[in-house]
Amino acid sequence: MMRGFFVLFGVLAYLIFFAVFLYLIGFVGNLPGLPLTIDRGPAADALPALATDLALVALFGIQHSVMARQGFKRAWTRIVPKPVERSTYVLVTSAVLIALFLLWRPLPQPVWSVANPAAAAALWAVFALGWGIVLLSTFLINHFELFGLKQVYLAFTGKGDAAPRLRRPFFYKFVRHPLYAGFLLAFWSTPVMTLGHLVFALGMTGYILIAIRYEERDLVDGFGADYELYQREVGMLVPGVGRRG
Repeated sequence: MMRGFFVLFGVLAYLIFFAVFLYLIGFVGNLPGLPLTIDRGPAADALPALATDLALVALFGIQHSVMARQGFKRAWTRIVPKPVERSTYVLVTSAVLIALFLLWRPLPQPVWSVANPAAAAALWAVFALGWGIVLLSTFLINHFELFGLKQVYLAFTGKGDAAPRLRRPFFYKFVRHPLYAGFLLAFWSTPVMTLGHLVFALGMTGYILIAIRYEERDLVDGFGADYELYQREVGMLVPGVGRRG
């Protein structure tokens, strides 16, 4: 019965996150039909809005990074059963993003605006490309493990998991973190950059750069010299840029 509950919990957490992820695309892109986006929502004075938005980005960064660290996982799994540790992480991430959608306060002051239709279309194409890279990258490294489904499946079937090994599929041959690179493309590619969008993009960029540092420490601990060689050979977010000597 407990194994069945794990599967149900894992699938529910995955579906909630998938819906939240789709809304995130519309939120960042200001897609029509959505009541709350990065530039549409309850009005507020500039300084309170800026403070609120920065706090929301910081909350996401802290939650996303702290819960991903190995030390936190070891302590967390004393409370949460190990098979649903990742699903719980995914569910909490969804809750934080929903809070960001609901509490975000737009800062509509324009920073730049691209009037040329061809240039605007090119930026929208890069926006779509970024999200495509994000999604494809999850499947390249193991989409179902990343979002907790593999863990609950193994717990349900009683099968053991194979030892992790360092792989370099497709995008990973050229950059070490294509998933993060895709997010950066999506966050920055917009024909109309408002102050609120800029705050979001800068905040998320800062989080990503900090997160990569801690994530790579864990990867070096896990894969040792193999990952250190990978760091020397492959750029961090841009091909050839950010290799470590």
